[in-house]
Amino acid sequence: MKERDMRKSKKRDPIPEHFKSVEEAAEFWDTHDLSDYWDLTKEVEFEANIQRRVFLTALEPELAKKIADCAHKQGVSTETLINVWLSEKLAEVTTSA
Repeated sequence: MKERDMRKSKKRDPIPEHFKSVEEAAEFWDTHDLSDYWDLTKEVEFEANIQRRVFLTALEPELAKKIADCAHKQGVSTETLINVWLSEKLAEVTTSA
């Protein structure tokens, strides 16, 4: 029996029609092998225009550590926490001015 035919006949969990979150999809694929579902895939073409600008700003090392610790406790990246805090502060400043 060919390898592909063996995979088709192998018992496998059905892929959920919709995942409730990215985390749920990641959990599914962390425990399943795409090669078991190869017969359900199709070739696609797409273009990606990824443009992201990054601005580097120096922080005092102790301040950077405190921010990283705080972000970790909140379960977010340091970058996300800094962006949220700066957005909040900017909103305060622009509405009070």
